[in-house]
Amino acid sequence: MQGKAGHHAPVFEKYRQKAEYFMCSLIGKGSRNIQKTPGGLIYRQRWNNMQFVTSASFLATVYSDYLTSYRGSLKCAAGNVTPSELLSFAKSQVDYLLGDNPRATSYMVGYGNNYPRQVHHRGSSIVSIKVNPKFVACRQGYATWYTRKANDPNVLTGALVGGPDAYDNFADERDNYEQTEPATYNNAPLLGILARLAGGHGGYNQLLPVVSPAPNPVIAKLKPALKPKWTPTPASSSSPITINQKMTTSWNHKGKTYYRYSTVVTNKSYKTVKALKLSISKLYGPIWGLTKSGNSYGFPEWLNSLPAGKSLEFVYIHAASPADVSVSSYNLA
Repeated sequence: MQGKAGHHAPVFEKYRQKAEYFMCSLIGKGSRNIQKTPGGLIYRQRWNNMQFVTSASFLATVYSDYLTSYRGSLKCAAGNVTPSELLSFAKSQVDYLLGDNPRATSYMVGYGNNYPRQVHHRGSSIVSIKVNPKFVACRQGYATWYTRKANDPNVLTGALVGGPDAYDNFADERDNYEQTEPATYNNAPLLGILARLAGGHGGYNQLLPVVSPAPNPVIAKLKPALKPKWTPTPASSSSPITINQKMTTSWNHKGKTYYRYSTVVTNKSYKTVKALKLSISKLYGPIWGLTKSGNSYGFPEWLNSLPAGKSLEFVYIHAASPADVSVSSYNLA
């Protein structure tokens, strides 16, 4: 809660302890660990076990970034766990469900060469009306198509089925609903995992609040794009506050290239920074995460100080090189 829990802090601390206990059990370093198949897949139950695989793996990616934000590691009964270990664990689960397993079976329909072809799904199992326009009633569909041994006439591309049993065994049969039934709640967490893995091992800052309303962007007049120069923001070696900028993405719009910059301000001192004022020049677009006051920028509405060792991030977009960002003034308390 970044120091805002108040008298609720003991309750939130219990939540944190429970979360860490679960993460330790996932990685195999807890006092009690989760069950896994011989091939390494999380295993919880026979019917649609995959929902637990993708959900737990998604949580591992989130907690990995949480630890990275605090520059910490997970302290488990059998040793410490680094953020990268949690991320690698999540990747191992994705690798398994996409085919890196003892059966060399992809449990995502349509992905790879060996995937489920008798999915427990009416839309996949019953022939298309383009082939046979005759109406298929509910009971008729069950009686005619449910026990059919042929492959699906319609491939449910991207669907994630229930997956193997506790020993990595899998029977690709339409009436084996415990293993071949797909579910949207299998796929939903997987999208988050894949999005995070696509970002690499750099880590993402999880400390910014997500429930506070975003401040209105400050709009400056857009000037012609300049050729970007990727130079770090100068900072005094004696300053307790460091500023690091990086371009996170770019795109073209109507013949002009726009850049999104992430700027991280870090308090390197052993005291709390208050009344921070930043000077920003050569800014030609909207900025989020700061509050403008006159000719300078200060903390956002949801933040009034920066504790020792902590960082805040703000972003801006314009069609130019990085803006010039420097510290105008601050107080140490």
